[in-house]
Amino acid sequence: MTANAWKKESVESEAKAAAAEAATVARDEVREQPKPVDTSKANVSKLEKVSKSATKDAKKTWHDFNVDVWLTPFNSIEFGPWKRERNRGKSRQFTSDMDIFAEIIENGERTGVLGYRKELWKAASGMEKRLVMKLFSENLNWKASMDMMLGRSIQQTLAANGLPVTTFSINTSEDDYLVYIERSAHKWPLLPENFSFFLMDEGMPRFYRFRRDFINLGGDYTLIDQHGEHVGHIDGAILTIGGRWKCKVRGDHAESRLLQVMKLFTGMVSFNSQARRHVKSLAHDIRDGRIKPDIQRQEADLYMNPRRIR
Repeated sequence: MTANAWKKESVESEAKAAAAEAATVARDEVREQPKPVDTSKANVSKLEKVSKSATKDAKKTWHDFNVDVWLTPFNSIEFGPWKRERNRGKSRQFTSDMDIFAEIIENGERTGVLGYRKELWKAASGMEKRLVMKLFSENLNWKASMDMMLGRSIQQTLAANGLPVTTFSINTSEDDYLVYIERSAHKWPLLPENFSFFLMDEGMPRFYRFRRDFINLGGDYTLIDQHGEHVGHIDGAILTIGGRWKCKVRGDHAESRLLQVMKLFTGMVSFNSQARRHVKSLAHDIRDGRIKPDIQRQEADLYMNPRRIR
């Protein structure tokens, strides 16, 4: 090998060694750098923690309201010259036979009233008699309605061998779904009754039931969710002339639809025993052929097929 060739090979070897050393140093520097943090996962984890914390805090709070039933019609809503005509002008839902019978008190102030259609309940009979209640705001803006579904009630009562199974539909002003609340046919003598229903929440159902308390003196019910947790209570006062119920809902369940359902149900408690007797009597009369069953148009509309051609 000549001197020039040896010198050239030596230079190439040194260059390769230098390049290898530089690559090793660069690789070590990359390894020592901290790994990038996935900010999207961190944000999701943070939101989950905040949501869990908010839910935990909400479980410690309660939303309270009272339902006070008036004994007489002499109240600020209906008593006075032309009061009924002005009320009808405020809301189309305030019909000519609407009788306001209770007020909703929250934080010491009236926030709503309950009424029922007096002619349908007091003056009618047979299949024409049914309970229709409405919830209004303090300014008589319509919030929700509760209709007795006689067809469904009689169907269930006949299937339960005469045990009255009342069914109601609830229509709220801010929801696309109807809520059906139904007395359970699974009831033994002397054991408490249950009324079940569910609410749609972002396409998913949330199930609830009102269970009458074992020790019940004033119309007391406990609200139980689908996990068996007690998330609300209706406490009826004993020594009252008209009727008074103290109600509460746990904070993580106290959304407007559930509160409206609870307010209407509490008002229905005043008519509960009458409604059961009415449905039971109709079922027996239909079974024995004493009356011909008929469903009023307003109730029939609630059974209409939503996919029908219009």
